[in-house]
Amino acid sequence: MVETAIIGAGPYGLSLAAHFRRGGIPFRIFGRPMDSWLAHMPKGMMLKSDGFASNIADPDGKFALKDFCAASGIKYADAGVPIRLDTFAAYGLAFRDRMVPELDERLVTGIERLPKVFALRLEDGETVIARRVVLAVGITHFEYVPTELAKLSPEFVSHSFRHHDLEPFRGRSVVVIGGGASATDLAGLLKESGAEVRLVARQASLTFHTNSMGKPRSLWQRIRHPKSGLGPGLRSRFYATAPNLFRHLPERLRLRIVRTHLGPAGGWFARDKVIGKVPLFLGYTLESAAIRDGKVRLALRADDGTRREILADHVIAATGYRVEIDRLQFLAAEIRSKLKLADGAPVLSSTFESSIPGLYFAGVATANSFGPAMRFAFGSRFTARRITQALAKSVLRERAPVAAPSAVTVAK
Repeated sequence: MVETAIIGAGPYGLSLAAHFRRGGIPFRIFGRPMDSWLAHMPKGMMLKSDGFASNIADPDGKFALKDFCAASGIKYADAGVPIRLDTFAAYGLAFRDRMVPELDERLVTGIERLPKVFALRLEDGETVIARRVVLAVGITHFEYVPTELAKLSPEFVSHSFRHHDLEPFRGRSVVVIGGGASATDLAGLLKESGAEVRLVARQASLTFHTNSMGKPRSLWQRIRHPKSGLGPGLRSRFYATAPNLFRHLPERLRLRIVRTHLGPAGGWFARDKVIGKVPLFLGYTLESAAIRDGKVRLALRADDGTRREILADHVIAATGYRVEIDRLQFLAAEIRSKLKLADGAPVLSSTFESSIPGLYFAGVATANSFGPAMRFAFGSRFTARRITQALAKSVLRERAPVAAPSAVTVAK
C-alpha cells in the first residue's frame, strides 16, 4: 500500500513530490510531466508571469528557473524578459529529472473510495491502494466553452487548450473568442502561422500588462504598488503572500475576488503581435453560432445593440477555465457526490484536505479557498509546504508505537 499518491505532474505535483522526498514522506506520483505546457499550449507562447514568479518549488530553493536558464545558456531576468513556453516546459522536465526521478508516467483513470483507503486504477489496468490522495491535475478537465459554441462539432469549434501546433490553421479563417492572455497570444501566433485570424471580445478595449522593466519607480510608487508574484499592487501582494489569511475571508468575498482579480489581460509582449495586425471585434457579445455551408456563422451583438455576422472555418474559444469537480470523471461518482463544494470547487481545510478524509487538492482547484495565487505556479511553494507539514505530522502519529497497557495490581 502507498502512503500518499500524487495525481498530476505539473508544477504543483512536482513541487509536492520534491517536498515529500525531502520530508521523508512515502509517496508515488503519477502523470505525464508538464503535459499542459508540452501538449496543450501553442508553440511560441510566452508566460505572463515574471521570471521570479515562475519557479517550481523545491524544498531547498536550489533549482529555480534562473538556475536552469543559467545552466542552459538561456537569457533570463527576474522581470522584463518574457519566459518562453518551451523554456518553462524544459525547466519542468529538468526539475523532474533532478527532484522527482521516480515519476510514474502512467495516467490514473479511476479513483474509488474504500474503507480508510483509496483504490487507484491505472491506464494499463493495474490497481494501486493509497492511504491518501493529492489531486494536482491543474487546468486539465476544466476548459470552459460558452454554451453557444459547445453544441457545435469539434470540427468547427475547439478550446485553446486543444492546440499546441498551429500549422494546420495556415491559410484558414479562424475566429478567436476572448480578451485575455490566451486569446491575445493565440491570435498573434495564428497570424504568424499564416492563418486569417480575427479576435472577438466582450471588452470595449484590450488590456495588456506593462513591462515591469520600465522606468525606475519612486518610493511612493513602490509602497503604493509593491511587487508580488501576482503583479504590482497591495491587493496582489496580500493574495500572493497570505493565502492562509485569505482562507478566513467570508466565502462570498473569496469567490468574488477569485472571479474578478487579475481580469482578462494579455502580456505586454503580445501587444505588438495583435494591435494593428489582427482585426478586432471589441465590445461584442456572442449571441448564437451555427454551421452554414461548411463554415461557422457567428451572430454578434454590440453594446449599443448593433448586430453583425462573421463567418469562419473554425472558432477557438480562448475563454479560460472553470473548476467543476463533476468534470473529474475519473473520480468515482460516490466521491464527487460527497465532496463539499463552493461554486463547483472543493471546500478545503487549512491543510488542503477536502471534506473526504485523506483526499487533498492542489493547484487551480484550490483558488476558492486560498486565493488567486493558486492559479499560477507561484502558489506551488505555499501549497507544497503546507501539505508536507500536515502529512509529516500524520505519518509520525501513524508510526508512533502504541503503548501496551500497564499492569495493575489489585489489592485483595
